[in-house]
Amino acid sequence: MTEKDPNTLTLDEIERIEKLTLRWIFQAVYDFGMEAHEIFLKSPDSVKDIAEDITRELLDRLSGFNVQQRVYGTVDYKKARYVILPEETVRQVLFIDSKAEKENRSATIQMSQTSLWIKQKRSSTEVNEKGFLPEISEYGGKNYLTTTCLIHFMYDDDNEGIHHLREVTIAAIPNGKLQDIYNPSTDDGIWLAGRNAPTLGEDFRVRVSFSKLKDKTSWRVQTLIYDQSRQECIGSWQS
Repeated sequence: MTEKDPNTLTLDEIERIEKLTLRWIFQAVYDFGMEAHEIFLKSPDSVKDIAEDITRELLDRLSGFNVQQRVYGTVDYKKARYVILPEETVRQVLFIDSKAEKENRSATIQMSQTSLWIKQKRSSTEVNEKGFLPEISEYGGKNYLTTTCLIHFMYDDDNEGIHHLREVTIAAIPNGKLQDIYNPSTDDGIWLAGRNAPTLGEDFRVRVSFSKLKDKTSWRVQTLIYDQSRQECIGSWQS
């Protein structure tokens, strides 16, 4: 089987690889099922730590085709792996971050978690900031396609402060080579203002809008619902 250099991938090929990756993550979350809901109910940890633990466990159960290469990054789950295609393989470094919030409109992205430029307007001021990740990563003299995804847990609390998991949103953040498709200008993009205060010296952050990303390409945002009364994780892949 031929191994293809990620530098030679077309934009359509990158899209297909990211779609295949998101399907794998979606399946891992779906197979984990109501176990995630149970962990949110019973764990004494903070919701952030709960989300991180669930993400690592569910992805380790559906491990894929890993490469024995250490990867560095500021996310909860990071792996070097092969993407197996019908005619070839592609090396990929996969970065997956987990979020836990009481809303599901958006999720915070640190600059160290994306290879895209962030082009947007904030209070009529134009922002043009480059994500810190490379579009193609290099480890051990080999090239890897950089891919970032999110697993966003939406929950609410009852009167006793018990966490009830309601939905999981799974999203594929486009590789920087797809810039002109997803964020060509400050007037056309997928971003919302991040919760950072420059006057306090806080690092620049941005929030990806799930609705804006889905409007660009519908499959890039998938949702699973946790029905506590039926004890069932509900959802199907939306193309």
